[in-house]
Amino acid sequence: MAPRSEFHQILKGITDNVYFQPPNNVALSYPCIIYHRDYAETKFADNKPYSREQRYMVTVIDKDPDSDIPGKVAALPKSSFNRFFAADNLNHDVYLVFF
Repeated sequence: MAPRSEFHQILKGITDNVYFQPPNNVALSYPCIIYHRDYAETKFADNKPYSREQRYMVTVIDKDPDSDIPGKVAALPKSSFNRFFAADNLNHDVYLVFF
C-alpha cells in the first residue's frame, strides 16, 4: 500500500469523513478531516538524497468545539498543532503531520 493510502486509512480510523484535496464542488459531511500534501523533508548524505518524508496539512472541521477528533489527530506520531480558526460556525483545528 502506498504511504498516502496508509495515512488515509489511519485518518479513517479517527472519523469516517476523510477527504484528500477535495475539489470545491464536493459537499462535505461534518465532522470531517481534510488533508493535503504540504511539504517534504529530504535528508542528504554525500550530496545525495537518502531519506524523504512527506508532511501533510490536516484540518479537522467540526461543529462541536469540544470534539475529541482534534485530540486523536494530535496523538498521531510526528503530529504538531499549527493553528485554530472558526469560520461559518465551524471549528477548524490544523495540524502538520509527517508520514
